[in-house]
Amino acid sequence: MAEDEMSKQVQDQLTRLQQLQSQYQVIQQQRQQVEVRLKEVEDALEELENVKEKTPIYKSIGSLLIKAEGKKQVTEELESTKESLDVRKNSLHKQEGRTREKLTEIQSKVQNAMKISNVGNA
Repeated sequence: MAEDEMSKQVQDQLTRLQQLQSQYQVIQQQRQQVEVRLKEVEDALEELENVKEKTPIYKSIGSLLIKAEGKKQVTEELESTKESLDVRKNSLHKQEGRTREKLTEIQSKVQNAMKISNVGNA
């Protein structure tokens, strides 16, 4: 393989590595955001367990607080949100793992190519 071809291949792999690193960081941030939201929902559900059925409950909609129809409705909405967030978290966790594997693979290829390149130049 010619040195120019090797150099082009290494450059392509380095570019791919940088793209994957950026993608990996975005996935991590999204997963962390979902985990924070999931914790908030779980905390709200826990608090609702201690609330009597007739206690007025308010929910936030944008910058407004609106009186909810009742404990049951709010609990159902939060349970639904929790399920969705769990699915999203699991999906992001799997995506994070696959991306981490690709990152490791490409890092290894780049390191090997650079070693070969350095040996050839020595």
